[in-house]
Amino acid sequence: MDAGYKVFDFSEPAAGTPAQPLLVSSPHSGAEYPDDFLASSRLDAHAIRQSEDMFVADLFADIEKSGASLLAARLPRAYLDLNRAPFELEQELFEDDLPSQFNSTSLRARAGLGTVPRLVAENTPIYDGKLAFAEAEHRINKFYKPFHTALSDKLDDLQRNFGVAILLDAHSMPSQAIRHAAGRIKQPQIDIVLGTRHGRACHMFLTEQIETFLNARGLKVARNQPYAGGYITEHYGRPVKGVHAIQIEINRAVYMDERSYRRHTGFDELSATMRALVAHIVSIPDLVAQLGGTVPEGKSAAE
Repeated sequence: MDAGYKVFDFSEPAAGTPAQPLLVSSPHSGAEYPDDFLASSRLDAHAIRQSEDMFVADLFADIEKSGASLLAARLPRAYLDLNRAPFELEQELFEDDLPSQFNSTSLRARAGLGTVPRLVAENTPIYDGKLAFAEAEHRINKFYKPFHTALSDKLDDLQRNFGVAILLDAHSMPSQAIRHAAGRIKQPQIDIVLGTRHGRACHMFLTEQIETFLNARGLKVARNQPYAGGYITEHYGRPVKGVHAIQIEINRAVYMDERSYRRHTGFDELSATMRALVAHIVSIPDLVAQLGGTVPEGKSAAE
């Protein structure tokens, strides 16, 4: 695969728009499937998309007008899962032995859902055979690391300039899976799941603000069940250091037809809600102080 391939899209506020301490990441919405990857897969071009967070980045289009930034993957999750640690690999997928520093014991890797996944969905293998470790190493070095460097650098920049950084890590979830979970956690309907690693990745004030806003828009919100936040939320969410990360899982049935992979009439309304959510967060009075931060000397809360 071409080493010059564009790994992600990064949108920031235009000149003249005051920047805000908020970044939205969409690590699973990439839909550019490399030809050599498709050729190596046992799945057709439709089935391979089952793990893709379709249209999620589009739901947050134009948030730069509110001063926020958007980092969206272009490569698909089936090729490389950016919401994993860099070395979560499953030995079963590879023809050669993995180096000792690679974590083959994580639950995600053992389930076939590691950094280079073996499965696209439950009991649905991506490949007929095994991969060479060199292929995984190539994907991690060329595509995973640049995405996370951009993510980390932007959060550092926001925290340095504003005293806090807010990361909304946006995802989608299959409606069938969420229906099963709804019964298990005794909530009849779930449209959105907010994952905060049970409060460890995000200040409670911000979580409550987001939940209240979404509920007021008619969306049914669960917190940390069945999704408490993946690697990005866990790794980057450091409230004591002024970085607050929250995973937003959106029920696909709210905005798309899961069989045809097409948007339905709910897309525009949900997109308006997501843009309004971002605008609401950055307009909260004394946001930095509410999150326990301090605006750096010589800086304003929005500039």
